Amino acid sequence: MTEHRINCAQSEVSVFCEELGLDRDKALKVAMGFGGGMGRTGNTCGAVTGAYMVLGLAQEILPDNPRTSIDRTYELVREFNQRFKTLHDSLTCKELLGCDISMPEGVAEARDKKLFTSACPDFVRDSVKILETLLQLT
Repeated sequence: MTEHRINCAQSEVSVFCEELGLDRDKALKVAMGFGGGMGRTGNTCGAVTGAYMVLGLAQEILPDNPRTSIDRTYELVREFNQRFKTLHDSLTCKELLGCDISMPEGVAEARDKKLFTSACPDFVRDSVKILETLLQLT
């Protein structure tokens, strides 16, 4: 699988998989369905959902109180969302790209405007930067 053929969620998770002890191929498989706003529905951006996966993977589950890990992850997700929205005003592919990629015409428009190779890498880059900051806090 070549790098330019992976989606935003896969790109996001692949950056952190080694340090989180996750096999890269498994990471790519886990994140595969989240690209294009979850199965190219234009909903939550893959850079965002990939970040959620990373935030969860970064948590240690405490055997005596597993709920603590869940609550901490939710807190980090909310902080991530706030920071990402501050930069990009939205969490959804439809709004971020300005076209509805759940429809063939929207995918064609995104391709014509080269959004998948110009805008999407920026979303992944910014998401990675936010994660790097948030993971230092954990």
